Amino acid sequence: MKLRYRWRNRRLPHPPRSELSVFAAAAARAAGLDELREWYLEIDFVGDRSMTRLNREIVGHLGTTDVITVSYFDDPESFFPGDTGVELFVNADIAAREGTKRGTGYSYEMALYVVHGLLHSAGEDDLAPEPRRRMRRREREVLAAVRAAGIDFTRVFPSARKPTHR
Repeated sequence: MKLRYRWRNRRLPHPPRSELSVFAAAAARAAGLDELREWYLEIDFVGDRSMTRLNREIVGHLGTTDVITVSYFDDPESFFPGDTGVELFVNADIAAREGTKRGTGYSYEMALYVVHGLLHSAGEDDLAPEPRRRMRRREREVLAAVRAAGIDFTRVFPSARKPTHR
């Protein structure tokens, strides 16, 4: 798995490429995504305004959301080595709000949204109660595996810029 990402949120600091790449690879592996084929994970980190537009255009829903997953693994016949396998659209604004509200922190929420999206691309669903329970369990398992690999979510997703003094 190789990573491509775009940071489109002016209010929050972007993740360091090296930290994000290590995190994404560990999370994809723990989620059970294909390690034998060469594929790209594309993550577009956005804010509420962009996510509202994407949610309407891609999913057909109104309002904003935390993460949207587009998986190209669903059609193995049309997938070729080196193609984009998964596209994630992750809302950093919601992560900041929910991290504060839940007491989990921005960094954890961002990691959770990436893992949630990867699990969707690995075939997990959360639309009905039983699959939702399985998804929540798998989220915990993948996050724990990533942490056990020594990855610190606060290094991947720093929560605030340090003020500069002149």
